[in-house]
Amino acid sequence: MTTSYVPGYALSEEGARWLRASTQRIREDEGALAALFPAAGRACGRGPIPGEPGWTVDQAVRAELLLALPSTGEPLGKTLFDLYAHGDAAERLAVLKALPALAADGKLGDAGLPIVRDALRTNDARLVEAALGPYGAEHLPDHSYRQAVLKCVFIGVPLSAVAGLDRRADEELARMLADYAQERLMAGREVPSDVWPLVDSHPAVLTKVRALLAEGHPHASA
Repeated sequence: MTTSYVPGYALSEEGARWLRASTQRIREDEGALAALFPAAGRACGRGPIPGEPGWTVDQAVRAELLLALPSTGEPLGKTLFDLYAHGDAAERLAVLKALPALAADGKLGDAGLPIVRDALRTNDARLVEAALGPYGAEHLPDHSYRQAVLKCVFIGVPLSAVAGLDRRADEELARMLADYAQERLMAGREVPSDVWPLVDSHPAVLTKVRALLAEGHPHASA
């Protein structure tokens, strides 16, 4: 099953058979997922999906396994969180990347937010970036979303990878980023270049930063 949130990919004949049988087992018995989910990489491969940066075959296969789950709402959220909590980094990424497809399928609602919040508490840039995909951008409250964007700046996740900024970047987020830029400039440190467009979109928050820019600060050329 390919959705707008899960890219298409090619499998070997053996891998395709495994996936068909596995999704059928999960539809009949959700408990089968616990053994099948970790096995996806061995059965289907872990290589990158051509033309889909950031996606690997095992991630897409695992997303399809999750889409086969018959449960919805809070029970589905609990199943996903258990998989995430007990999985390795690759399995956690797969759960996070599957959230938008599960939500689009009408099965999940807000029940995936505990997973997003847990990922945002880590310092693993891959998990933080995945947590701020389309699901996190749609479901995180405003305050949590702003804090998550600031977390991306702190740990080096490019803001171009953050979903929803075009509609959720507000004046309060610009103020927070302007305060961050001011602290960096006063400490003689460089400000990430992708911060400036968001700050500049709300000129009212730039008063203090403008003063530092006017002083010709060596790290303020952006």
